[in-house]
Amino acid sequence: MAIDGIDVAAFVGFAALAVASTTLEGAVVAAAAGGLLLSISIWRLYGGRPWEAIGWLAWVGAAVTIVLDLAGLTFLVTFGGFVLVGGALLAGSRLGVLVDVWSVDADGSAEN
Repeated sequence: MAIDGIDVAAFVGFAALAVASTTLEGAVVAAAAGGLLLSISIWRLYGGRPWEAIGWLAWVGAAVTIVLDLAGLTFLVTFGGFVLVGGALLAGSRLGVLVDVWSVDADGSAEN
């Protein structure tokens, strides 16, 4: 799948967050990243890409773990789990590995 406007918006948003991280506190930047990721997730859901939406939503969970300031192995497992699940869902959706559960024909049968 090609890069679209939502991907460009995500890239610009992450670049702005990277610049903001030089002056703002880490928890504030993580909360802003969570908001950006949540909006991208909603855009993907409205765009008919539910697997990508869930992948972006998993990355919202990763941003939340940063804000919660968990310690040690708990942080590593939680953050790493959210990042891996989100990445797998995004990659699976983009590569066509995951089944299209969103599209339906006029007669109610799923498109393949």
